[in-house]
Amino acid sequence: MKHILFVLLLSILSCKNETSGSETVESKDAVTEKIEEVIDVSDIDFNIYDYDGLEPFINIKDDKVHVVNFWATWCAPCVKELPFFEHINENYKDQNVEVLLVSLDFPKDYEKKLKPFIKIKDLKSEIVALDDTDMNRWVAMVDKDWSGALPATIIYKGDKRQFYEKSFTQEELETELKQFLK
Repeated sequence: MKHILFVLLLSILSCKNETSGSETVESKDAVTEKIEEVIDVSDIDFNIYDYDGLEPFINIKDDKVHVVNFWATWCAPCVKELPFFEHINENYKDQNVEVLLVSLDFPKDYEKKLKPFIKIKDLKSEIVALDDTDMNRWVAMVDKDWSGALPATIIYKGDKRQFYEKSFTQEELETELKQFLK
């Protein structure tokens, strides 16, 4: 009888939630709990700004090329292109290139999703979080043509500036960056 109860309890605890499709996945809460148990994120830190606090970072007047990427952990195209920005950060830092990754993750997800993501992906670029609920205001201030869709990137140096509302391949990103290195 004890074995039957144990098997029944084990079956209940290991059940997976059905999605609307035909595949099964563990619930997000269960995955989050597993991540929290396994990953120590106490060493992960980043600054959190509203748009007014972020604005100086996207308008620096110096001799460097600045690459500012707006992304979120829940944005699949953003996650796919992050290694390309990491490549730029690592391989072009000696050419006066700085990369800033601006997370648009929700504040409630910083501890349970964003920090573990940064740790797992071993992101080395500077990361800040934008916490400003007045999206109608700041999206247009980043670029007048930005719809607010992610990913989005600004590359600038001095008065030369280009905004991209798209995801990049590594080659595309390097090609655009090189326009600013000339």
